[in-house]
Amino acid sequence: MRRLRELADAPVSRPLAAEEVMELHAARLLLLFRHCGTKGQRIDSLTKMAKLDFFVRYPTFFAVAAAAEGKAGTSEATEESRMVRYHYGPWDNRYYQLLSYLEALGLLAVSRKGTSFQLELTDEGARVAAGLTESPSFESLVSHMREVKKVLGGKSGTRLKNLVYELFEREVGERSLGEVIE
Repeated sequence: MRRLRELADAPVSRPLAAEEVMELHAARLLLLFRHCGTKGQRIDSLTKMAKLDFFVRYPTFFAVAAAAEGKAGTSEATEESRMVRYHYGPWDNRYYQLLSYLEALGLLAVSRKGTSFQLELTDEGARVAAGLTESPSFESLVSHMREVKKVLGGKSGTRLKNLVYELFEREVGERSLGEVIE
């Protein structure tokens, strides 16, 4: 994963995959905090952040989870970039780099609370996320995030992790650590 300006020198004949662009992943996380976090635009653990991001990135899995919760998952979002299986379920190996990047830009505040991390948008992060929310490019993603929050946002990271393993044992639980979830 590289910053967009680093990719500017790539040959025009080489297709640019969104998967490679750090800023797109950072934008998705800013939107995740804004639309799936608490009123302070905060998410109270890395586990909860990763599981909410999983349901945002895999709308088909979200529809199954919503049905299991007795709700309809009606989003028309498309699958985002893939995640891998990690110790506590779906994970993106870029999270630490992305969170450090957002913190260094003054968009995210990271603090410890017991054994967990609290991740919260700063005022500037909230302003940037609000601007991204208004962009037509992110319209379907924001709509999907709002659905994810409505159905799953009130659950703890541990409850979301358990839900993933209960519903997606074959797709997630049986994969080797580091294997891509498909």
